[in-house]
Amino acid sequence: MRRIALASMAPLLMALVPLAIVPAAIAVARAQDVDVALVLVTDVSRSIDDREFALEKDGYGNAFTSQKVLDAIQGGSAGKIAVAYVEFAGSFEVRTVLDWTVIADKASARAFATRLNAAPRSFFGRTAISAGVDQAMQLFAETAVNPARRVIDVCGDGTNNAGRDVAEARNDAVKAGITINGLAIINDHPASWTFAHVQPAGGLANYYRDNVAGGPGSFVLEVHDFANFGEAMTRKLVDEIAGAPSSTRYAGGH
Repeated sequence: MRRIALASMAPLLMALVPLAIVPAAIAVARAQDVDVALVLVTDVSRSIDDREFALEKDGYGNAFTSQKVLDAIQGGSAGKIAVAYVEFAGSFEVRTVLDWTVIADKASARAFATRLNAAPRSFFGRTAISAGVDQAMQLFAETAVNPARRVIDVCGDGTNNAGRDVAEARNDAVKAGITINGLAIINDHPASWTFAHVQPAGGLANYYRDNVAGGPGSFVLEVHDFANFGEAMTRKLVDEIAGAPSSTRYAGGH
């Protein structure tokens, strides 16, 4: 009787096998191919006041809604990119404000920019660039997209003065095959207590080149005015999406 019962269940068991495979198939289908997975790592430390922070946010919005950036996105082999946005201050002040978002057209780019601009400022502490880079590395480990390239985009106005050594964080990322680019915002009118932090010996752009940027095709842009942040970010995104070293190492200012 038992053998007969099992035999009679065989057709039902065979019918259930494809259903068991469905979730795995769906997971694979959701892993989109993108030309680049990009983490925007942004300094919100105390040397950046609220007006400058607002200019940063406006600059990101203008960049992502720029036709130049959209053309670069749609010109790739996959025609789409994945972007996440991280804010950092001190070593324990780092937050993923926007998780992975696929951008493929004007509507998705505008939606991302709107969400970014609406997000409140996360912190107002010291400057742990290394914490921002480490957070980006964690995001890469968690993403479900299949990027042709992985890039971390760090922007800030000062040196790493909290957390682990930023060059160590940079080296770990480069060993993992990730490129880090930098946007050094030159603060020409710092408070006296932040002068050495925002204007280190040799200049902030050189500090970023020596300690922050790394990997294939890495580059650093320099901007002397937060009002020009959007223009610089547009140029930077176009080069990062295209996978080409930036032809412009300086944007705005004097």
